[in-house]
Amino acid sequence: MSSTELPSALAATVTPKASPVRVAAGERLRSVGLPGVTLTVRSRPPARDGLPPALYVHGLGGSSQNWSALMPLLDGLVDSEALDLPGFGDSPPPDDGDYSVTGHARTVIRYLDAAERGPVHLFGNSMGGAITTRVAAVRPDLIRTLTLVSPALPEIRVQRTAVPTALLALPGVARLFTHFTRDWTAEQRVRGTTALCYGDPGRVTPEGFRNAVEELERRLQMPYFWDAMARSARGIVNAYTLGGQHNLWRQAERVLAPTLLIYGGRDQLVSYRMAQRAARTFRDSRLLSLPDAGHVAMMEYPEAVATSFRELLAETMELSGSLDETGVDSGAEGSTSGKDRFGTGEPGTGVPGAGG
Repeated sequence: MSSTELPSALAATVTPKASPVRVAAGERLRSVGLPGVTLTVRSRPPARDGLPPALYVHGLGGSSQNWSALMPLLDGLVDSEALDLPGFGDSPPPDDGDYSVTGHARTVIRYLDAAERGPVHLFGNSMGGAITTRVAAVRPDLIRTLTLVSPALPEIRVQRTAVPTALLALPGVARLFTHFTRDWTAEQRVRGTTALCYGDPGRVTPEGFRNAVEELERRLQMPYFWDAMARSARGIVNAYTLGGQHNLWRQAERVLAPTLLIYGGRDQLVSYRMAQRAARTFRDSRLLSLPDAGHVAMMEYPEAVATSFRELLAETMELSGSLDETGVDSGAEGSTSGKDRFGTGEPGTGVPGAGG
């Protein structure tokens, strides 16, 4: 059993009163109780009955809000829901304190089984990409397609800019970091996160920056905030070291679902050079390369991501009619399966978490 699976501190079981979570226009939040975990689910009312379901999974330090720029662009195509993973967003910690990639994957599977929404179009960013890769490998019956934005799959040569995030996995580092940064304002922290996660931080709107500051101030009130960050970071590092059938690359080879891979040329957390390896590993893949994007393309270039997803649906016979009938302008040049695509899009409005 890894250290990420040990019971968390008693303080982590207490959820204090905090300011309300931001809900964008057209979104709604609900709480879902499952054995051992309570999840907050962000959704949009489906444009019509019978749309195929989609589920979105965020990365380290993020929340379901990371998908708020993309979800409305897919209205009319899918019935969208985004999870706050345990210990993140507005979801309290899991009862067993398990923040491993496998633990998070079990949570996603548990939710899909309970909701009876599968098979779904599954999206994952960063740590969420590792989680959803594992879900797709072990439960192919739950997956229609898989879309991975900068998935956190093992790298031998980690970028120097990703090292500080990885260091959170070491025991005591989170406590040390909070001590040395205790005088940092939420604004300073958000600017640092934006510089790390965006290819161009200038694409964040003033409103998006203010919303991110408010959200961080809310989450810093939670006594389990840093515990969830540290244990999840440790979970990623542990997943990188696993061999055999549990190795994430081996599991990527087992994914049967049509897979859309999205990589940013300015990503400081997941190396752009991993894009070609991923395209070779996932058996039914297509690759969208965004040279100017950072780690969170669905926030920075949401329309390019939406366009490529529509193309994926068209290729897999999930979407009837031409792409032009979806009513959203193209943000990326198309290509055939297995080749690069390059795209641009409109600015995102939010700020992610720490990334990873």
